[in-house]
This record gives sequence, structure tokens and C-alpha cells, in this order.
Amino acid sequence: MGNRLFQKARETVEVAKLASAGQSDTSLQDAVSVAKNALSSAYANSTTAEKEQLRELQNELDQLQ
Repeated sequence: MGNRLFQKARETVEVAKLASAGQSDTSLQDAVSVAKNALSSAYANSTTAEKEQLRELQNELDQLQ
């Protein structure tokens, strides 16, 4: 089944990346805020391997700002 919070975090980072490129109806600020919350929630409930991937997603998110 997989970790739903982890999947949601990945999806929200993708939305933020689209917003950064102007390809989303969501503002970059809103998308980044949602993604940060999703990453935080996912991190608390993830395996070690997932945490590493979440750190990479956080780095991608940081580069958008």
C-alpha cells in the first residue's frame, strides 16, 4: 500500500515545482507552504529510506524559493 503521507509529500512538491514554472493555478507561496507541511508530516512517519528521499524533496523545495 505504501506510505500515504510520503506520497502526498511527493505530490505537493511537484505542485510547487509546477507553480514555480507558472504551470499551476496555485501561487508559489501557497504551494510551498502546503509542501512544507506535507514534508513535515511525512517525515515523522517514514522509514529511514523515505526520510532520505524526503530530505532530497526538501532540498528541491528550498531551491524554488
